[in-house]
Amino acid sequence: MIKKVNVKTIQKMKDNGEKIAVLTAYDYSTAKYIDEAGADIILVGDSLANVALGYESTQSVSMNEMLIFVGAVARGVNRAFVIGDMPFMSYNISVEDAIKNCGDMLKAGANAVKIEGCNDYLLKVMRRCIDAGIPVLGHLGFTPQSINTIGGHAIQGKNVDAVKELLEKAKKLEEVGAFAIVLEMVPEEAAKYITENIHIPTISIGAGKYCSGQVLVSDDMLGKFSDYQPKFVRKYADMKSVILDAVKRYCEDVKSGDYPSENEVFNLKEDENEKLKKEAALC
Repeated sequence: MIKKVNVKTIQKMKDNGEKIAVLTAYDYSTAKYIDEAGADIILVGDSLANVALGYESTQSVSMNEMLIFVGAVARGVNRAFVIGDMPFMSYNISVEDAIKNCGDMLKAGANAVKIEGCNDYLLKVMRRCIDAGIPVLGHLGFTPQSINTIGGHAIQGKNVDAVKELLEKAKKLEEVGAFAIVLEMVPEEAAKYITENIHIPTISIGAGKYCSGQVLVSDDMLGKFSDYQPKFVRKYADMKSVILDAVKRYCEDVKSGDYPSENEVFNLKEDENEKLKKEAALC
């Protein structure tokens, strides 16, 4: 029987010095393959706004859209821990709305939720979630949902004072009960300092190798999404070329009549085929 990854598994991995492998997924079949290949955590990220829905910003994806993708991913997973990314404004109106929306993520199939940022209000939301049995993954550093107030895709924690502020926030997330923290676009030395000074795991996305684990957008890592490529992405495949080649060959075969072949069609029994020919002759 496959043993499901849970928050205790994730903490134990950090304690044992075992790196945590995290990838995003947005559909059933991709989630199934990522799970089978051994990823520990699958994040249904709001990055689906860009790579799956074609929106310009992650701020555009709705709660209802996220729930559809979370459900699809959860149905494809046996072992990995599934986290639903709370979309923009789904947890910012009121604590009550936030708890309901986070609960809906778990009802859709997620094992936990991810919430960006750290302030008094968000800490209260996270505490209420955890009290309600909803595990929370924090997110510090570059927080894409706040891109308009941050002023673009800016690296965070570039000086000692900024690093101390990030560490203070990380400790607050730990104190409130977050089981791990994503550090995005933070200098490697800063991420190392934070990781060494908190107990819970840190997950790097563009924050260097000293974090407890790494996360990438699967469409970036697989070379499927090509609109842009962040510096920290390593491409492990070139799915764009594979898809383009396969579709071109399919189109050529359809137009030439090579597809479908005799082995790719269904046939009537011989006597029924003869009857049909007679019917056609009468028309």
